[in-house]
Amino acid sequence: MAERLAMRHTTDGLDVDAICSTEDQFEAKLRMLPGMQDADLLDKVVLVRVDHNVVKKGVIHDYYRVDATLGTLFSIVERGGRPILMTHVGRPRNKTDGTIVVDEHTSVQPVVDYLERKLHTKFVVPAVRKNEHGIPALDTSINLLLKDLHSRKIGGIYLPNTRWFTGEESKGEEKDDFARQLAGLADIFVNDAFGSWQAHVSTVGITKHLPSYAGYLMQEEIKGISAIINPQRPFLAVVAGSKFDTKVQTLTAIHKRVDHLVLGGVVYNAYVCAKYNVRMKGVSDSDVEAARDLVKQDEALEASKIVPLRYVVESSLPNGQRENGETSTHHVTGCCCKSDYNYVVDVAPESFEHPEIQEVFSNAKTIFVNAVMGFMPSFYEGTQALDLAIHRNKTAVKMYGGGDTLQELKNLTPGLYMEAIASTGYYFFTGGGTVLKAIESGDPFDLPPVKALLEHTDRIFE
Repeated sequence: MAERLAMRHTTDGLDVDAICSTEDQFEAKLRMLPGMQDADLLDKVVLVRVDHNVVKKGVIHDYYRVDATLGTLFSIVERGGRPILMTHVGRPRNKTDGTIVVDEHTSVQPVVDYLERKLHTKFVVPAVRKNEHGIPALDTSINLLLKDLHSRKIGGIYLPNTRWFTGEESKGEEKDDFARQLAGLADIFVNDAFGSWQAHVSTVGITKHLPSYAGYLMQEEIKGISAIINPQRPFLAVVAGSKFDTKVQTLTAIHKRVDHLVLGGVVYNAYVCAKYNVRMKGVSDSDVEAARDLVKQDEALEASKIVPLRYVVESSLPNGQRENGETSTHHVTGCCCKSDYNYVVDVAPESFEHPEIQEVFSNAKTIFVNAVMGFMPSFYEGTQALDLAIHRNKTAVKMYGGGDTLQELKNLTPGLYMEAIASTGYYFFTGGGTVLKAIESGDPFDLPPVKALLEHTDRIFE
């Protein structure tokens, strides 16, 4: 173990930021990443950053992201470590005035309750003192919990939502103070939060103060990205979103890497508006303008990569409302499309029955999905048809990313979901946004939390 870490430590002079253009380069970088299997955890307090951002308005609808971290937690305890967990939940900070809402809607308590039922052990959430700006610091009462943790009176500590703390997303001294407070709790830091790619204190700042390692889930998901960065071809990606202009760079990068690209949601609506010079209610001018660049990029190719989904569901009602008689199916590609549409709320299932579309899906060797097609939950038929079209391909590597994507797969096709969970042909990422960010940069090791682990291996040798 020491030799392996020493090898990583002496690579500081190498260009470890080169793009992972080959599998060999990818594997070389992965070997340099400090993994928790190399850490001595016996009688150590281990601070673990997880991505348990699964609570919406105080309720958990899908436990997959929590269950995915259980292997790391089991290994820590089995090897004699004492765990302190932390995650963010939602976006409690008001971007306008900086205030942080601390309430049950973004509490970690539902996750704690689930872990206690699942693991038959006790996790305690420390008491906190809050003001209108959030939680300024950890309360000193946590020292009593640390004694109980060491003496094994409790199974673990689960810190409050990291985004409740004023220092988590701050800059300067407040950020550094929070990092030092977190570091003072533990001997070792393990980052297992692949889905949390932002450079916050609990993902990046903490690595300056503690020996830091990648958890097993983090390592596994980085390996999974290799199948997207260096895919078997043909490579099909399915991407959707509620706005186009926020995904311009990501879509541009994905378009360059794939053989076929399927768009959904408002992203597809904006593309149709830009491609065929039509108007749709609910699609902003900024989205249409942003989509024009992708249209130009695609039209410059000898053969288009963007797959035409010919039929959409139109509604006269806004905000995804659904009433009988208020929807209709329309053709949106080529000479058959109208010039003005009401609210386009879904891709019609018959789009996936077209021979050209079926050929694209059946011939793909790698499929990445970060999408729901329609305005959920009312308009689900397009997403259901998408998932079934993907499932009919029995030979491709099928990779799903993102909480909403996985949740809808489970809700709409529970039998397929259970089959996929047990299948080697499927892989479920816990963070779809992280995968998109890695595709955009071409290198998962350039993600801030991963880069921080690589840059601070010196802490391991102190």
